[in-house]
Amino acid sequence: MTDTDTTEPEGTDQRFRHDYLEVRGLRVEFDGFVAVGGVDLTVTPGDLRFLIGPNGAGKTTIVDALTGLAPATGSAQFGGVELVGNKVHRIARSGVGRTFQTASVFDELTVLQNLDIAAGSRRGPGTLQRKRSGTPPAVEEALETIGLAGARDRLAGVLAHGQKQWLEIGMLLVQDARLLLLDEPVAGMSHAEREETGQLLRRIGAERTVVVVEHDMEFLRSFASSVTVLHQGRVLSEGSVAHVQADPRVVEVYLGSGSRGRAVGAGTGS
Repeated sequence: MTDTDTTEPEGTDQRFRHDYLEVRGLRVEFDGFVAVGGVDLTVTPGDLRFLIGPNGAGKTTIVDALTGLAPATGSAQFGGVELVGNKVHRIARSGVGRTFQTASVFDELTVLQNLDIAAGSRRGPGTLQRKRSGTPPAVEEALETIGLAGARDRLAGVLAHGQKQWLEIGMLLVQDARLLLLDEPVAGMSHAEREETGQLLRRIGAERTVVVVEHDMEFLRSFASSVTVLHQGRVLSEGSVAHVQADPRVVEVYLGSGSRGRAVGAGTGS
């Protein structure tokens, strides 16, 4: 996004047009160990950004810093709000949401009840079991977006693994999260679930700012708009999938010299 670019894609919600992530000089240290050392990162709505890197590259640590779970220095602004040094709940209220590798849903409640709770519905615990007269529009929209409208009355605990991840994303949507930080969202999914998840990320990423921590290179090649490669807490390479895969520095970090036969990006971890 630039100051001179005023063209908005057709159908884009005007609320989101200034919501972009701008990270400058982000640094995270733990007892003298530099986990993230001066990272710069800019992600705009519509740019489905993937963060990759070998073990210990700092991927999840960056997400922790952006959501207030890890102490950091530098600057990270979303929609003009400074995230570094802010409280977790205030960061969430500014429109920042995240998922974890294990979906955080209420297994004993239905899909609809999970979304109700996430939406901050004023219905008390005792009224959750009562017959509903209708579904709030934001919840109905989220059900359609995540593809669980037909499973609204199913207990979350019996959902398939992929469906639980979609429900957790839906819980962020009903909270009006406009920056979504997703930590390995397709880990453990079947091929069909990965495909459905990729399509879901495209739908929500058309307007929102979405950053995906991932190591599944097949998934990345299919759905990433752009890629940031991290190594030892710093940005090693950034650009299109083709660009980073052709970068000899990326090949060296992942595979070692002379090992171009395997797909770049086999590493996992944070």
